[in-house]
Amino acid sequence: MKTLHTFFVVTLLALTLSSCYTEVIVDEDPIVVDNTPAITLGELMSSYELWYVDINRSSGSGYIPFVQKAFTLSFQGGTVFANNNLVGIGDQGYGYGIDVGYYDTFDFVLDVSHDIDGYHSFEVTQINDHEIDLYYPPQNLRYRLVGYQRSTFDYDALFYDNIHYFLQEYIAWEKSYTSPTGEVNEFDYEQFLQFLPGGGDGNFRSSQDPNGTHINDLYWDYTGIYNVDDVPGDFYTKYLTLDYDYLGNEYFELNVINDSTIELFHDSSGTIYRFRGKGYLPFKNPKEGKLRLSKEAIEKQMIKISNF
Repeated sequence: MKTLHTFFVVTLLALTLSSCYTEVIVDEDPIVVDNTPAITLGELMSSYELWYVDINRSSGSGYIPFVQKAFTLSFQGGTVFANNNLVGIGDQGYGYGIDVGYYDTFDFVLDVSHDIDGYHSFEVTQINDHEIDLYYPPQNLRYRLVGYQRSTFDYDALFYDNIHYFLQEYIAWEKSYTSPTGEVNEFDYEQFLQFLPGGGDGNFRSSQDPNGTHINDLYWDYTGIYNVDDVPGDFYTKYLTLDYDYLGNEYFELNVINDSTIELFHDSSGTIYRFRGKGYLPFKNPKEGKLRLSKEAIEKQMIKISNF
């Protein structure tokens, strides 16, 4: 009798609990978390027609020649383009520059096969909507790239901000004009100038060989270092200083007439000179021409050479 009573109580409790349960169904769409990027890396790289290589915001003790030489890089349809020269900037390759290799992307990795420098694999980090970092782990190098479209890119600003390198894009500059006005001075006898990447025995040379001398036959009489500085309030004019070893400095106002002609106004004598570029150097081979340096690195280099 006791067993039957216990069973009846348990059964009643179960029925009571069951009758208090109400099923609530909420008709809502399920929340789905999508971690897929809005665009792929390949789409990001081609979304800007030009990527300006901002050397002043790049870091690392080594360098990759094809990146360090480039003012801009472009990644279009698997092909890598580069503007390595200031001569013809904005016109060469419809603004893209020259074809220097090909590329592929996978997740956040950019693989580049350069025609001269070979294969390099970069980790890509997007900094904001128009800036990325290319990181090269083997050398701990990081290059900052800023995206632009060709139609809005200021090629003139790029040119005048980098005239220091423009002077290196010819094997030599031959004097083509001396104004009839101006006092006689030592620079009257200089007929050729050459501007070189910094280091070694200096980074400019001058020759007094006669006009018309072949550039391969020039004898360089003097060496020294050169520097280009901005003129306050004048975007198109620069100050050029030629620091001759043991002979003092010559100071000029530098104006670019066209892609192959420069004009130097010698302040102390009032004389105007023009020089024409001879032997254009298209920079593609890593053994040729400039390696772009930050402004800070150039200043340190100048101090080191001048104290040598």
